[in-house]
Amino acid sequence: MIKVTFVTAVLALAFIGPAAAMDTMMKCDHASMMKVRSEIDTMGTQAQKTMAMKHMTMAEKAMKAHKAKECSMQLDSAMKAMKKS
Repeated sequence: MIKVTFVTAVLALAFIGPAAAMDTMMKCDHASMMKVRSEIDTMGTQAQKTMAMKHMTMAEKAMKAHKAKECSMQLDSAMKAMKKS
């Protein structure tokens, strides 16, 4: 009985993990765009800023083309570019 409960819990975690990761992706909306843009404007190095702006430009193009998933991925990439040192 304990083995069955343990296996069930492990399987549940295996399926919940990827679903939870998908929820952390930024929404592709005007508010998110403005938030990321303001963070880019206040960040440090020029190399980080350049890479983040490249991703922001691609996110804006995807948003205009109504490609929400691509837009969200580019916003996430912009955030990651800002955090790299």
